[in-house]
Amino acid sequence: MPTAGKPRQVLALLALYPGRVVPVPTLMEEIWGTDLPQSSLTTLQTYILQLRRMLGTAMGPDAPGSAKDVLATRYGGYLLQIPSEAVDVFRYERLLTEGRQAFEDGEDARAASLLREALDLWEGPALVDVRVGPVLEIEVMRLEQSRLVAQERRIDADLRLGRHVELIAELTDLIARHPQHEGLHSQAMVALYRSGRQAAALDVYRRLRQRLIDELGVEPSPQLQRMHQAMLAVDPRLDIIAGPRRTSTFDLYAA
Repeated sequence: MPTAGKPRQVLALLALYPGRVVPVPTLMEEIWGTDLPQSSLTTLQTYILQLRRMLGTAMGPDAPGSAKDVLATRYGGYLLQIPSEAVDVFRYERLLTEGRQAFEDGEDARAASLLREALDLWEGPALVDVRVGPVLEIEVMRLEQSRLVAQERRIDADLRLGRHVELIAELTDLIARHPQHEGLHSQAMVALYRSGRQAAALDVYRRLRQRLIDELGVEPSPQLQRMHQAMLAVDPRLDIIAGPRRTSTFDLYAA
């Protein structure tokens, strides 16, 4: 990986679209936004040359083909000729798709394993060591949201497997980092409730409700309110592992 910031940006953007042409205007927008210098095209070509030199060094003298074959020029843009599986993002998304399907099929252990493997590919925030411009910023937002959804689904699978005690520490951390996220709070409530900690589960709801009122001027969703009432009433459905056609215990209280 190049150490200079802007060549890293170029490589990161090309790597997110392996085998596809990334247009020159898109690369320029990522590097400079709307404030393009007069030398932008020449400078971009310099970055491409720097990347090809780096690739050539990494490939070695005996590699089939050349760096220009890997980072190729095409009409209107450039493309990186590498298998998508060589990019962690695509490995993550493949595992995520397989994990979601296993979850929908009621294969909870397999779903939890696949989703955990997908999430283990993450090392800190998305593109943490890359300078991010307007194009990559959209990708970072998409990936971070996808990561959070994958965590939720993996926790749902673990809850269906009866791993509520093991989840409490993780969920405590997640609701601290996402203080208005109802889905994560509902999971924390269920994990605590099933671990015999009804008071702690109710306190999670109380703190979330107060935060939503103070910061947004709204009450929790009707669905979460129904779950809260169910805990007060010691609803036996809360102790039942969700069936294969239900995504989570939270869904038991959907309208």
